Amino acid sequence: MILCCGEALIDMIPSTTQSGQAAFVPHVGGAVFNTAIALGRLERQAGLLSGVSNDLMGRKLQDALGNSNVDAQYLIRSDRPTTLAFVELQNGHAKYAFYDENTAGRMITDQDLPAIGSDIHALFFGGISLACEPCADTYASFLEQHGQERAVVMDPNIRPGFVPDEARYRARLKAMLAQADMVKVSDEDLAWIMPEHTTLQEQAAALQACGPAIVLVTRGEKGAIGLLANGEQVEVAAERAEVVDTVGAGDTFNAGVMARLDEFGLMQKGALRNLDADNLMQALSWGAKVAAITVSRAGANPPWLHEL
Repeated sequence: MILCCGEALIDMIPSTTQSGQAAFVPHVGGAVFNTAIALGRLERQAGLLSGVSNDLMGRKLQDALGNSNVDAQYLIRSDRPTTLAFVELQNGHAKYAFYDENTAGRMITDQDLPAIGSDIHALFFGGISLACEPCADTYASFLEQHGQERAVVMDPNIRPGFVPDEARYRARLKAMLAQADMVKVSDEDLAWIMPEHTTLQEQAAALQACGPAIVLVTRGEKGAIGLLANGEQVEVAAERAEVVDTVGAGDTFNAGVMARLDEFGLMQKGALRNLDADNLMQALSWGAKVAAITVSRAGANPPWLHEL
């Protein structure tokens, strides 16, 4: 099983009522939640480790996991509220305003962490959960405990507005990146993480030098590149799509890449660190195909395997 570790929340997507009034429609979401959902729909064994509320929106999240074949046994349930993310679409691109104080997802601590089974062979971390305390420290601790023998994949999904103490965040992020086997970043994320370097190639190489064997960089309509441990680089073009919005695009790209590698039996620590260019190319192409379907419809609504 691939255990996805991080936030589950409600995206409030802008819409219009029948009378023409502006409105927001709740959609299940969160970067890590979206990745878990996409993996389940791509028929890979996936679970979610996250703090989830017992409130109305929390139940909506739990129902969505079950409907997409995602294992919910590692959810940490509480009576705290669900995080809400109000989405503003600008030329199809999503901007977020988060309401996250004292929420079920944010407030989990080390004492809440469950024991995990030997059937979990890979861990995925990402999203705002790596920036918001105390849960950020909790996920860092979980990685330290369980990442030594399992494949570790990260997508930092940098949101500078969520970082009250940049030095503290960078230190925690650097320590987690050092334990990762594969890291996916957008070109904007990469520039934020490695500001002392100017070109994308220099930034990606510097990130790889921090510890991950594989660095993936997504560049929107320009496609994605992947750097292998042996220094090779592969590149795939973006799939053509009629873009409705980009909510969840990177999350489903992550799922597509991991799903294809998992199908090949390569979502293992040793296998990732010795991955060859052909297998990475196939994984990136699959990720691009999955993401293209997601951006063609409103909200983070990853495709099912039969849709591909």
